[in-house]
Amino acid sequence: MEIAIANEKHIKYAEIICATIEKSAAERGTGIAKRTPEYISTKMRNQNAVIALDGDKFAGFCYIEIFSDKNYVVHSGLIVHHDYRNLGLAKKIKTKIFNYSKEKYPGAKIFGITTGLAVMKINYDLGYKPVTFSELTDDPEFWKGCQTCRNYDVLQRTNQKMCLCTGMLYDPKNKKDLKEHDFDSKVLSRLKRIKQSIFLKKNQSKENKPEN
Repeated sequence: MEIAIANEKHIKYAEIICATIEKSAAERGTGIAKRTPEYISTKMRNQNAVIALDGDKFAGFCYIEIFSDKNYVVHSGLIVHHDYRNLGLAKKIKTKIFNYSKEKYPGAKIFGITTGLAVMKINYDLGYKPVTFSELTDDPEFWKGCQTCRNYDVLQRTNQKMCLCTGMLYDPKNKKDLKEHDFDSKVLSRLKRIKQSIFLKKNQSKENKPEN
């Protein structure tokens, strides 16, 4: 298995990458910011992506986005092809792009938003910590990417303060060891259920409210 910085020679995989991301989101029933093959191709040309290949067969992918004058970096589109799941490949891809980002954009804060507990665990192991959305970039271009997510209305109703996703941030200036406590997936799972319950109740209340 080769995990490499993507470049122009990998553009031929752009369509299968987009299709795999969309299929995975449909299977999980989660929201996702959709990307086009053209957008993925641009990331490859700029060497702002990592791709995993088994010979010539696509196995996994993740790309970098830069915001707020390179002060914030986010890893998006992390995906593993169905044939290569449960092999620890997602963590290897994420570790590769995390270390690459620190070299290419030194001093930048690295963040992400996700509903997936597996991704949260990977992020935590790399040194991320859960944060409020206010600690993430305020660049409108990042939040514009959420418009194609099925939960975008939640983000709008909370004035971009919270959603079903959990924000996680790695700040290179904060060297405190975050592994003093084990990652508690039960706590984050409970947090996710609470969020879903709150927004579900609000939706039901809104639907049942009599019209004037």
